Amino acid sequence: MHVRRFATRFRGRNPAESNPKEVTISSRHLTADGFEEFREHARQDSQDHNNEPTLIEQPVGGIPPIVDTQTQLAHVANKLRSGTGPVAVDTERASGYRYGQRAFLIQLKRQDDSIWLLDPEALDSLCPVQEALEGVEWILHAAIQDLPSLRQAGLWPDRLFDTELAGRLLGYHKVSLSALLEHKLNITLAKEHSAADWSVRPLPEDMRNYAALDVELLHELREVIIQELEAAHKLEIAYEEFNSLLTRPHKPPRKDPWRRTSGIHEITDRRTLAIVKSLWTTREKLARSRDLPPGKLLNDRSLVAVAKAKPRTVPQLMKIPRMRRKAASRDARRWLQAIQDGIKIAQDPDKVPPMRASSQSPPAVKAWRDKEPLAARRLQTCRNRLARVAADQNMPLENLLLPETLREICWRPPEPITPESVERRLTDLGARPWQIEATSAVITVALLDPDPLEE
Repeated sequence: MHVRRFATRFRGRNPAESNPKEVTISSRHLTADGFEEFREHARQDSQDHNNEPTLIEQPVGGIPPIVDTQTQLAHVANKLRSGTGPVAVDTERASGYRYGQRAFLIQLKRQDDSIWLLDPEALDSLCPVQEALEGVEWILHAAIQDLPSLRQAGLWPDRLFDTELAGRLLGYHKVSLSALLEHKLNITLAKEHSAADWSVRPLPEDMRNYAALDVELLHELREVIIQELEAAHKLEIAYEEFNSLLTRPHKPPRKDPWRRTSGIHEITDRRTLAIVKSLWTTREKLARSRDLPPGKLLNDRSLVAVAKAKPRTVPQLMKIPRMRRKAASRDARRWLQAIQDGIKIAQDPDKVPPMRASSQSPPAVKAWRDKEPLAARRLQTCRNRLARVAADQNMPLENLLLPETLREICWRPPEPITPESVERRLTDLGARPWQIEATSAVITVALLDPDPLEE
């Protein structure tokens, strides 16, 4: 018999009573019976202390170590393979400290089992884990954030349950993990390291604790959310949405990513634009080679300021106020070379970039009223009417139908506009069957007879 102890603290107490209170539950792990017992403790305590949620300060099995050898990974894979139920999964990245969005920690927990913390940087391959979890449902929170880094690490689920997306489909306005745990289970987690550098090694105990807590209660949260989805007749819809995250086509690399440089709207000529492109490309190569975020070397506003000033010498470059940072000045000669490379590109009519990139996507919505008033009327009418459908479904409009899907069909509607052609167009744009059933009739009528534009 394992005695599970939850350290709990109630905010808003008299300072003289501020010591944590322990709620003790007898269970090997947080099984269904044990969890119900715990919830009863939490419910009684919350009634006694102004409905404050119970604070979980560390996982029931203690703070797990890091798995960073293939021998350890083989043991983990065997444990995962012999486990039961879904597997809770999360990742931690170091976006503000390292280049790209790769995972520096992957947390795994099968139902009624230990938590495992994998270090993908130290491991040659995660194939044993991928094979061990074949056919197993993965529970993630906000999967759209974790799936790219999991794919990069060589992991991909066969089946998915996304607690964050489920919360949206149920109409919750706050769908963070902490918000859903508090609302559904009256639990709050000790969270302190959301913006930490997860690439540091050895990883401190408090950060390992933080990471482990992210998967500690995902199974229990999934169970209560499934019950609510079933009651709302949305469980089938939810699984359509989850599956779409796994089956949608992999997006190709963005064309001309340098055009997303913050402040690029200040550039008014193609010569300077060519310098922006050259500086951005140099910065990207340098950041990748040093495994640093590009903004750590030269932030976007500094990049644009340098492109506009076009300095030719290091002293001229260092007179630009934004270049006085040590990180930017360290590579002064590289930036000067990039400027010269950009000037050379600008002299070639075939290579100088155009002021506006060609795109098949609809223009910014704010321009529709002047460029294409009929399309603006269609979009306004569809939005207003679909907002009522979304309200009836108790979910955000963007979950009823993706905004880009709605913009695309309003900008380029099928010809002729019929219920069947609208359904086909929505299918081609990636809408799910339940979305088409809920929206196609409304969209068809709105496209055929849009309301006048509102002032």
